[in-house]
Amino acid sequence: MTVSKSADVGVAKPARSSRKENGEAAGESAALQLGELSELLGYSLKRAQLRVFEDFLKCVAPLQLTPAQFSVLLLLERNPGRNQTEIANTLGILRPNFVSMLDGLESRDLCTRMRSTNDRRSHILVLTEKGRAVLARAKKLVATRHEARLNELLGPANRAALLDMLAKIAREF
Repeated sequence: MTVSKSADVGVAKPARSSRKENGEAAGESAALQLGELSELLGYSLKRAQLRVFEDFLKCVAPLQLTPAQFSVLLLLERNPGRNQTEIANTLGILRPNFVSMLDGLESRDLCTRMRSTNDRRSHILVLTEKGRAVLARAKKLVATRHEARLNELLGPANRAALLDMLAKIAREF
């Protein structure tokens, strides 16, 4: 099969004539063989993450929250008065990315940064009332739709085992 590049978007796509040469019906193409790629844990984890994030985004679409933003709001609710470095480090978010995310959350009035009384170079993060309300709605959507689907797919024992395995990787790898 030959591949041509589209000048408009720079994406490779099969040339029409090659489909006919291979006897494939219009609009159909043979699935790529993954080979050893399908046996790599990193690849499988990434593919699963993409599907889980896609479902998460659909579930919380009315609230326009990303998984990372949701995580920040959850940590702020559970750990009031912590500084932005602690939150970013806990979630593994690089400082420039975290500052940009906070700017977005603050512009939506979901959280606010306040100078620390202990260290004027540091900012503590606080959920606003609107942030609490949005988080409450998000938690309900995530629990009743997103996590419910994952629980149905995996079952309680597999869910618990998967959480244990993922925690072990994150902790020890």
